[in-house]
This record gives sequence, C-alpha cells and structure tokens, in this order.
Amino acid sequence: MDIRVFKGTGLLDHAAALHSVYVDAFCAPPWNEDEEKAAEFVERLPVNAGRPGFTAALAFAGPDVVGLATAWTTLVPFPTDRCYPQAAVSLGPDRTVEWLCGAREIDELAVRADAQGTGLAAGLLEAVTADAPDGRSWLLTSVQSGRAMSFYRRQGWTQATHPAPDGKGIVVFLGPGHPARHLAVPPL
Repeated sequence: MDIRVFKGTGLLDHAAALHSVYVDAFCAPPWNEDEEKAAEFVERLPVNAGRPGFTAALAFAGPDVVGLATAWTTLVPFPTDRCYPQAAVSLGPDRTVEWLCGAREIDELAVRADAQGTGLAAGLLEAVTADAPDGRSWLLTSVQSGRAMSFYRRQGWTQATHPAPDGKGIVVFLGPGHPARHLAVPPL
C-alpha cells in the first residue's frame, strides 16, 4: 500500500474514488449512513481543502484508492455545526478552546472493508497527524462503534469525553502527542 499526503486541492482529482471509499466504509453497520451522506462528504471537499492546516492522506493499492483521512486546524470560535456542540458541552467552554482550538482535527478516516485489519488506518491517521501543531490532534467518533473506539485506544489516543452509556452520542479523543491528554478523566 502506498500512502500519499495532500495539502491542497490535489485530492479532488480522486473525488469519485473517495466517494466510493466513503460508501464502502460508512454505509454499513455500525454507521449506517446513506448515499446522501457520501455525496455530502464529496461536496464538502473543495471547501475543506481550503481550510487552514488542511491535510489529507490517501492510500493506494496500485491505481485504486482504498483508504482516506482528512484533517485541518480547528479555529476559534469553536464550530457550532454537525456534532461540535456535543463535544463543547462535554468538555466545557475552557477545555474546548484550550484542548481543541488550534489543534489538528481529524474529520474522516475510512478504509475499504477488504483493506481493514492491515494497519492501513493507523498509517493514514499517522500521516495526517505527523505535523500537528505542538503534537495537538483530536477527533470525534460515535460510541456506537466499539471497533472504532478500540482502534483509537490501541493507537494511543485518549478518550476525553464520556457520554451516557445508552449507546448513543459522540466521544472526543485526544491524540497521543496532545499535551492535555493526561488531564482527561479516564472512562469508568
């Protein structure tokens, strides 16, 4: 597998392949997203590629894209769309700004089903966080995916928020180099 890093709009040349990887990774359990969500991901790419600190990594098996990761710098004020409000409420206003703003935010990490379990996701995650500002990186994931939560823990990421144990909600993870990770309260 070959992992290539993109800092700008060059990844847009692979938009159809990125759409296909997204569908393969997220339109099945536990995510159960639909085709519309995959189309929205591709539609957001040109805007996301223009964000400060934008970094993407694509994994290739020969000419085929089999995995992707996208990330950027979280700006102040902290975003209020998508799942961001849940993260902000869980962390509180001070920690949200101190821990997340100015850090490398991982937006998406996806690997085709037939390439999972090969270490590819770990390589993609490392590729988009290698130059994170002061080692500060973070991401959100759903508690509905025990597999994703276990994966991030195995990669040295620290769970920083703890939603109610009802099988719903999002979790903030701080990257292995994040200076605040030792301040996060471990899960019960």
